[in-house]
Amino acid sequence: MDKETQQTAQNVDSLPDQGRRRFLNTAALVGVAGAGISAGLLPNAAGAATGDKSGADFGKVEVHPGQLDEYYSFSSGGHSGDVRVYGLPSGRQFKSIPVFNMDALVGWGLTNESKAVIGTKPDGSLKYNCGDTHHVHQSYTNGTYNGKYSFVNDKINCRLARIRLDTFECDKIIELPNVQGFHGVFPDKRDPVDEKINHTTRVFCGMEFRAPLPNDGRDMHDVKKYGALFTCVDAESMKVKWQVRISGNCDLVATSYDGKLVATNQYDTEEGATYADMMANEMDACCFFNVARIEAMIKAGKNTFTIGDSKVPVVDGRPAANKDPKTAITCYVPVPKSPHGVNASPDGKYFVCSGKLSPTATVIELALVQKWFNGEVKTPRDCVVGEPEIGLGPLHTGFDNKGNAYTTLFLDSQIVKWNVAAAIAQFKGDKKVKVVQDRVDVHYQPGHGFTSMGETKEADGKWFLSDNKFSKDRFLPHGPLHCESAQLIDITGDKMVVLADHTTLSEPHDSIIVRRDIIKTRQIYDLNEFPHAIKDAKDSRIERKGKKVTIHLTSAAPAFSMTEFKVKLGDEVTIILTNLDKVDDLSHGFAIEKYNINFVVNPQQTQSVTFKADKPGVFWCYCTNFCHALHLEMRSRMIVEK
Repeated sequence: MDKETQQTAQNVDSLPDQGRRRFLNTAALVGVAGAGISAGLLPNAAGAATGDKSGADFGKVEVHPGQLDEYYSFSSGGHSGDVRVYGLPSGRQFKSIPVFNMDALVGWGLTNESKAVIGTKPDGSLKYNCGDTHHVHQSYTNGTYNGKYSFVNDKINCRLARIRLDTFECDKIIELPNVQGFHGVFPDKRDPVDEKINHTTRVFCGMEFRAPLPNDGRDMHDVKKYGALFTCVDAESMKVKWQVRISGNCDLVATSYDGKLVATNQYDTEEGATYADMMANEMDACCFFNVARIEAMIKAGKNTFTIGDSKVPVVDGRPAANKDPKTAITCYVPVPKSPHGVNASPDGKYFVCSGKLSPTATVIELALVQKWFNGEVKTPRDCVVGEPEIGLGPLHTGFDNKGNAYTTLFLDSQIVKWNVAAAIAQFKGDKKVKVVQDRVDVHYQPGHGFTSMGETKEADGKWFLSDNKFSKDRFLPHGPLHCESAQLIDITGDKMVVLADHTTLSEPHDSIIVRRDIIKTRQIYDLNEFPHAIKDAKDSRIERKGKKVTIHLTSAAPAFSMTEFKVKLGDEVTIILTNLDKVDDLSHGFAIEKYNINFVVNPQQTQSVTFKADKPGVFWCYCTNFCHALHLEMRSRMIVEK
């Protein structure tokens, strides 16, 4: 297909579906009007411009065979419980990193090592075997990614996971105490200009679903006694440092570059438990936390308490306990109705919240928040310096390196480009300034959106990726559960240009786009990392202690070190397997017929499984990863004797 034909197809595909638009916007207007917002304030999405694509360069997204992508994209998998890794601009998926889910590809949730990370019950079974990943963010140095860790939340079971970026493997999972609906998460990205710390030290976590505190059967029917907590976790030890009890709930989280402020947007300041109760207020809030004051209170043991069986110190961040700005630990900045998303501008000056049920984005100046804490600003609302009307259903905002913001409009099915400085000027009274710079249609209902390196000081203004929630009619039909679309948008020019559609499996949430030079992975492991490694094939052996049998085994293409091993019916069998191959990409799998065992051992890695030999007979063990011309012959036998 030549470029002219491609362009024609692109223009046709980007035309709004007028019937769908009318239905969605009518439904949205009814809901918004019922919530107390004037429909007259809402723009007509059906008439929005699609942007000039006449100069589209589709070659920008081509990555030829043998060439490498310019960026990694790390994306949460949603209710699959994993984290996915893509290359951009190609959109090729490289890996699914199992985190809160079981994964037979690598044996996650099956091996003893992964079970120890996920957590088990006394009987050795997994405490949880599913999760709901939402937000993926990486560790920082000097306000940009350092390639050490990724952090991701589990909304269902309220866990925080850490992924090593040298191996792309999860190495730690913790459960937050007294929390339900753990949604927003963001690492500390403080700048050592102000403090002698040049790496991520803390991870901040928000609680979305208010619940009884503690949730042990008391106060179940009195919603007004429910509460929410904001949690701080030590990034290295992965232990909970402190919690703050707040009014309302937490949605998403953003951190300042100097480490002084953290914020969470709140959409249920009514503290309701039903749909209608959550939408009564015309204004909700973005809640700011003064980190230094909180940690000083914790250190001094001043006004701290604990909840239930948890030993984590908690302080009170509710407005009634924080009336004096000079001693307050929280600042509730009013923002329009039901905000979803709070994002930090790369210059470190502003946080932007979007009013999900308001056609506005709210620009909050961090210096003014600090002045409020110092008693120099009269009200929290005075910290707002911009509030442009940008479209219907604004959610998440990314930034370029030219002072522009890019916000997803869920109901308009658009990305809107607007200028932060112009929004501030308009808020001050300049009626002539042009705030909205461009709009482009996406297919359909964009949820999260993000720019390349946009969550760092090194935002480069090259790409915007729109994660869309509906892909109806976009791809070949494949059953009632559709894949979703991630549309890659070129933002280098004045006009945004949609250049590619990438499919994503249901259901991704947030993502980040990271330059490839930041990520430095290992290609093989070090045998010395594994205390049970078998360093030489001649050390292979069978050890028996009563009914417990340990098989010490190695692999080196194309053979396992033992062609057979014998156990007795009823034995508790542990197989420890070390891959002695030192060749990059030469992994071996190990599966046992009829015993539900399957895992992968990478070069110089050791993994183990434990199971009960509950069936007598001969059971073939074989390599599941193609590794050699004699791969099919790479076998051993487990003989279970009566």
